[in-house]
Amino acid sequence: MIKRLTVFTTLMAVLIFISSCSPEKPKSAKPAKVEPLKPTPIVSFHDKCADILKNYVDDNGMVDYKTLNRKKAELNRVLDEFRNLAPEQYNRWPKEDKIAFWLNAYNIELLNIIIENYPIKAARIRLVFWPPTSIRHIRGIWDRHKFMVMNEEFTLAEIEKRFFQKQFDEPRVFFAMHRASYSGPPLRNEPYSGDKLDSQLDDQVRKFLSSPLAFRIDREKKRVYLSALLKSSWHGTDFISKYGTDKKFKDQQPAVRAVLNFITNYVSEQDVYFLETENYSVRFLKYDWRLNE
Repeated sequence: MIKRLTVFTTLMAVLIFISSCSPEKPKSAKPAKVEPLKPTPIVSFHDKCADILKNYVDDNGMVDYKTLNRKKAELNRVLDEFRNLAPEQYNRWPKEDKIAFWLNAYNIELLNIIIENYPIKAARIRLVFWPPTSIRHIRGIWDRHKFMVMNEEFTLAEIEKRFFQKQFDEPRVFFAMHRASYSGPPLRNEPYSGDKLDSQLDDQVRKFLSSPLAFRIDREKKRVYLSALLKSSWHGTDFISKYGTDKKFKDQQPAVRAVLNFITNYVSEQDVYFLETENYSVRFLKYDWRLNE
């Protein structure tokens, strides 16, 4: 009897020891409180251009320069906004809003240069090469007319080179810079803004490529015609870093291959099939510099 009691006592002691060594069950952890993501604030600066573009630019990108010429004070107020913007404020913006800012600055400043030279006075010598309303009669329109943005001196050519060709790897911007001319991309009658920049740029590309002055295919003669803006000497090479390819369009030069590869994202399936499978020559269209009015 004593022996059985000893065995029982020993077993109980072992069980108590094992129980004391077992890890405690973890207490149910309360779910961590997840803070809702705060939406990126919309930059309101771009709206300062809205009235000028809405009131003097139509849906086809044509500009009422005659009326705008009588509203110089209104245009100057918008230019002052670009001149006086603090760089510290600009630096806090996301990339998309910075792109939108420079597109709006470029387009508004070009409107101002045209107004300063309106109506265009054609030089007799230049009439041999350009029609009377060509903006090529405005000497140094791209690289000699200076203006201030954020209290820094710029020209249109400098904005194009410094920001659109070097800083931002976004070739669609070249379809958003209006050239105040028939063959250029149409000027939007709304400002660019970071929150809808992607859709605006895609829309600009489609609008531009829908014009026979920018892109067309002659299937009988096996020719593809492209805007002069897409020449290697103009903006063609700017497409290579993002759209360059050695898998398609192998009989074309690298810049032309990149441009064609880019275009296939925006044209019809029939045109894409032709571009990717047919044998054809690429020709660049003559640029029409007549004022877009």
